[in-house]
Amino acid sequence: MSDKANDVEMRHFEKRDYAVDRRLPMLAAIALVLGGVSTVAAWVLVNLIRFFTNLFFYQTLSFAESSPAHNTLGLWVIALPVIGGLIVGLMARYGSDKIRGHGIPEAMEAVLFGRSRMSPKVAVLKPLSSGIVIGSGGPFGAEGPIIMTGGSIASLLAQLLHLSAAERKTLLVAGACAGMTAIFGTPVAAVLLAIELLLFELRPRSLLPVALACAVAGFLRGFVFDTGPLFPLHTAPVSVTALVSCAVAGLLCGVLGAGLTLALYRTEDVFGRLRLHWMWWPAIGGLVVGIGGYFEPRALGVGYDVIGDLLNNRIAIEVAVALLAVKAVIWVAALGSGTSGGVLAPLLMLGAGLGMVLAPWLPGGSPALWALVCMAGVLGSVLGAPLTAIVFAFGLTHDSEALLPLLLTTAVAYGFSVLTMKRSIMTEKIARRGLHIWREYGVDPLEHAYVADVMTREVVAIDGNLSVEAAMAQYFGPHAAHRAYPVVGEGRVLGMLNRAAIDAAVRALSASQDHAALTCRDLLPAGTASALLPSHTGRAAAGTMAALSVARLPVVDDLGTMRLVGIVSLRDLVAPSGRVLDEETKRERPLVASRG
Repeated sequence: MSDKANDVEMRHFEKRDYAVDRRLPMLAAIALVLGGVSTVAAWVLVNLIRFFTNLFFYQTLSFAESSPAHNTLGLWVIALPVIGGLIVGLMARYGSDKIRGHGIPEAMEAVLFGRSRMSPKVAVLKPLSSGIVIGSGGPFGAEGPIIMTGGSIASLLAQLLHLSAAERKTLLVAGACAGMTAIFGTPVAAVLLAIELLLFELRPRSLLPVALACAVAGFLRGFVFDTGPLFPLHTAPVSVTALVSCAVAGLLCGVLGAGLTLALYRTEDVFGRLRLHWMWWPAIGGLVVGIGGYFEPRALGVGYDVIGDLLNNRIAIEVAVALLAVKAVIWVAALGSGTSGGVLAPLLMLGAGLGMVLAPWLPGGSPALWALVCMAGVLGSVLGAPLTAIVFAFGLTHDSEALLPLLLTTAVAYGFSVLTMKRSIMTEKIARRGLHIWREYGVDPLEHAYVADVMTREVVAIDGNLSVEAAMAQYFGPHAAHRAYPVVGEGRVLGMLNRAAIDAAVRALSASQDHAALTCRDLLPAGTASALLPSHTGRAAAGTMAALSVARLPVVDDLGTMRLVGIVSLRDLVAPSGRVLDEETKRERPLVASRG
């Protein structure tokens, strides 16, 4: 191999900050459409909830906004969640069991383990079942169902367009987060939710379509819902004393979040031990909801009005404690039974209630501030998504003065959950199905290692005109250095040759044929040989080798000339990971060494 061949012509490519995806404009255009479609889906879901609330609690056919708290049904109110749970149980058994649960774990599982495929049944039955459950008093929000609904619509569209699994994932998440934006009016928080919980990557090919879909949903939201923040709030600037108060509040948020997570899955275990088909479980959970709703009617339904009252300190502490205790019990019982509903709104209420109870003992800020920061702290702790929780709380209130306390409180709560909990409320359900999710995101070492950086430049190649017998003796004997070698002829790479290919070819020939006339060129398949370019990333090289089931591939300067400039093996591709491991585990004292 000449020095000129060893000097890889870097002018053939430029290293870029991001991978080039020529299909990105197409995905972005589809995402713009999904932003509008998901907004319509959110409007349908909200109206379904309103319709069933009026039907169950007031026996009227109306889409007007109403609260279950003002019902006059007396003891009959206990039966309504039972009826709703029974209906949804039947829908799940005879329709699709994918409508069970609170939406986000199901979307995560579809992305990671289901190649982002969802069925038409989910797109129809999820909003309908959620409308029935919440409308009959279920203590849930609409965010989980709309995430599942928007995601399923996007997945169906992607399947109709014959897109790849990666492209389906991007559009599924775009539709899901656009739906969340339409419900809450928090587009930036929805994008962060995608990054922290759904995408499992941070690339332009996924981030841009999601951001565009959320932006469209944010603009269109004003046509179907009221504009402005859901819970407008303005707190006074905090003092330095709030530093300690935020840390204390964060720890308590983490404790509450861990307690709620454990209680939910202990409840699921209890239901799992029942000798009844799971179809009946939502009705049993509905019985608990009905009893709780009889004593505390404001614990029923979505409860946005209660969250607003807690944030603005319009509820007495004694009343708030009783209300939130009931809310926690019925939410855990209902969700543990496997019914259909969301987790964000209940967590917002419970977190705001914690802050209201703590407010008299936390100096440095107003009572409304502690309700707000605890709301975000509990949400970030339970979801394992601190950035989403911080920006979500700001998006719901537009209270810029609270950003610093929100950051500190949520960070402490998140840190507590990371150190004490193996999994979050979102991943535990998936783990119980034998599927593990790794939620630490980092750049794959092979992403920023190019073939030009890791390849071996001194290459042993076989002349294509060399006889098979000579090649066997020279390259594949007992002291062979490699299992496969590139074959070259007329300055071009013709392919890769290994001992197995030679043995198979010889066996295929009849005993009467002259093996000595057989050359290495004759053993190679017709067509252009598989090869890598110096500009390929290590990840692309590993993917190509996996697809071809080979351990070595030649590197050429150009696919036109096919001039050999190097070779890449699996050992070469392991090297970048070894360097990362060294950085992670090797403890150093560079300052001491430099003084020596």
